[in-house]
Amino acid sequence: MENYKAFEITENEDGSFSQAIVTKDVPSLEEGHVLIQVEFSAINYKDALSSTGNKGVTRQYPHVPGIDAAGTVLESSDDKFSVGQKVIVTGHDLGMNTDGGFGQVIHVPTDWVHALPEGLSTQDAAVLGTAGITASLCIDKLLMTGLKPEDGPVVVTGSTGGVGSVAVALLSAMGFEVHAVSGKADQHEALKALGASEIFGREELGESSKRPMLKARWAGAVDTVGGVPLENLLKSLKPQGAAAICGLVASPELNMTVFPFILRGVNLLGVDSAEVPSSKKAEMWSLMQKHLAVLAKYQDWVTEIEMDQLTEYVEKILKGLVAGRTLVKLV
Repeated sequence: MENYKAFEITENEDGSFSQAIVTKDVPSLEEGHVLIQVEFSAINYKDALSSTGNKGVTRQYPHVPGIDAAGTVLESSDDKFSVGQKVIVTGHDLGMNTDGGFGQVIHVPTDWVHALPEGLSTQDAAVLGTAGITASLCIDKLLMTGLKPEDGPVVVTGSTGGVGSVAVALLSAMGFEVHAVSGKADQHEALKALGASEIFGREELGESSKRPMLKARWAGAVDTVGGVPLENLLKSLKPQGAAAICGLVASPELNMTVFPFILRGVNLLGVDSAEVPSSKKAEMWSLMQKHLAVLAKYQDWVTEIEMDQLTEYVEKILKGLVAGRTLVKLV
């Protein structure tokens, strides 16, 4: 294999950015690296930002986005991986400043790579990918606070997005009563099929309140949106409740008092999936392996596209028009 196709973003002289499918040479294998033929990637919100020239995500262009990549080892400088082995790479610097999964080949450090978990195809692994790792990390942090199903319902915001929808499915599979918040009225029945027992519109948490605390409703939360919804959610947690947070699509701002934290003992738990140690990612893959039945009912939430459809779907994700996971088939 001498060359491959990639969805590349270029910065133009006038400061604008253009997208094109290009042919690139396969790089020579460096010490401590692995060459992987990518079979499936997935579009995440961060990929959409990188694909439109967001310098907060990707500093140098031209660049190939794609923070998820599942495929087959072409060459390895480490006997930990063998030619032909199925592997998965998520996060680290992949698709940010290192060419990512929107190309048919990636060249990455060995310690970014995980053997494909038993029972998963490369397609399954890409469906879960960064969204699954992030959702699992959120749930893992909630469990570390002692949260149990009998403590009460857990609410998930942005529940039709990649992280949110996986969180709904996993929490339900683990026996929790799941409440979902979504601005997509046409997805309410689908969320119930995924495991949510109650669905609320975006307005449920969207109105700013000057009250320092609100009626206690939820034992835990997975928040993917930030801003006013997160403020209201924190004000509405039960005593000793916890919110694991991983997103800011509503806003990065948090304007509230400390009263929920010092009067109800509420916990605010930050989650980052990009730089989490590989050993922790392996734990999260193990967590998801225990609930592989989730994938069967998640199939209705998966859209599969080709590389030449990426521009269309990047725009859809930025406009909030996509539910679940969008896979990119590379081979």
